[in-house]
Amino acid sequence: MFGERIRNIRENAGLSLKSVSEQINIDTSLLAKIERNERQPTRQVIKMIADFFKADETVLKNDVLSDQIAYKILDEEADLSVLKAAEDKVKYLKTVYNGK
Repeated sequence: MFGERIRNIRENAGLSLKSVSEQINIDTSLLAKIERNERQPTRQVIKMIADFFKADETVLKNDVLSDQIAYKILDEEADLSVLKAAEDKVKYLKTVYNGK
């Protein structure tokens, strides 16, 4: 989970929520909610966090997206076969958008 990853990075660096939130210029309560997986970060917040911790932004974006997909599957009580269908659709859409 994205929030857990960020909390672990922050704690391993010995930093408080307040100090990180002040340095990346977001509200402390928002960062706390993100760490508890109660709020999803925006792309801008992901970038600020990645830059601050010198973390791979792509890895963090993938964490957020996979969290969103997992929660959606759970909420809809869908089975994992939906992931294969989505994969096939992504492959198709890439060919349409790339003109191949």
